[in-house]
Amino acid sequence: MPEGHTIHRLAGALAELYCGQRLRVSSPQGRFTDGAARLDGGVLLGARAHGKHLFLAFGPQPGMPLDDEAVTWLRIHLGLYGSWTFDGDSAFTAPHAIGAPRRRVGERGEHALRHGGGSALAGLNGDDASASSSENSARTPAAPEPGRWAPPQPRGAVRLRLLGEHGVADLTGPTACELLDAEGVAAVRARLGPDPLRSDADPDVFVRGVRRRRRTIGELLMDQSIISGIGNIFRAETLLRCDISPFLPGNRVDEARVRAVWDDLVPLMEYGVATGFITTVEVEDVPEPLPTGDEEAGRWYVYHRAGRPCLRCGTPVRERKVGGRRLFWCPTCQAR
Repeated sequence: MPEGHTIHRLAGALAELYCGQRLRVSSPQGRFTDGAARLDGGVLLGARAHGKHLFLAFGPQPGMPLDDEAVTWLRIHLGLYGSWTFDGDSAFTAPHAIGAPRRRVGERGEHALRHGGGSALAGLNGDDASASSSENSARTPAAPEPGRWAPPQPRGAVRLRLLGEHGVADLTGPTACELLDAEGVAAVRARLGPDPLRSDADPDVFVRGVRRRRRTIGELLMDQSIISGIGNIFRAETLLRCDISPFLPGNRVDEARVRAVWDDLVPLMEYGVATGFITTVEVEDVPEPLPTGDEEAGRWYVYHRAGRPCLRCGTPVRERKVGGRRLFWCPTCQAR
């Protein structure tokens, strides 16, 4: 499942590509026909993220305040299988895809259209991971000039299509795709914990949420009502970086250590927003050269590295299923 930084990047991309434009909205698959009809011809006023939830605001006129009663909100949760794909002309600087499923462990889950990425997509160079840029250039035609582009036919079960002047965005496989008013948006957000990427987040709410519970901190970090946007990678990596056992009950982790987790997550997730992928290993801990078959050692301390040496102490990384998800940790560095 895409982690919170991906949804914030997606909100930034959609805002950059479409904000202020009157869009054609449709549901090629047919499962969101009524909702698409309500949005069709509306203006995208803004895009926001809270954890793994994306909120798009539509109104009849540009420049409307987002708290106006006439604003309709579209909430999307990608879940395990949802993704957005994009296509457009040379003025449409967009990703090719954002979301799940990733084709292999370690892939960013997104890459730019071959003609480049926009400012909301810094860190992407447009190259396919399976071929060099020269090979891509040789086999891929240049993007059409504005006015000479036609949207492609939908591929797969497209739940929602957003069509602007220069490009199209197709949503497939989301867990949630629904229309809400402002009260509905507030109700969803009230169920969510603070998001380290939001300026209105209160870390004290996170600290209290962890310390009043007996569940392990490894479980609590995956609970979106405790903290929003954290997934399996961020969970494993921040606990290693903070030297905290994932099996320690939340009410036995002192306040300073819980706050250290928050303070560690903020820059890690901001880096993810800026670059499009998760890197948690400090420069001084990156092995030189990278061990053969352990390329993840350049990006992650423990995630997906079971049986391989911890980058800090050399102890083999352990793995266990917790709540149906794979949990990775170092039994030496995270002994307490």
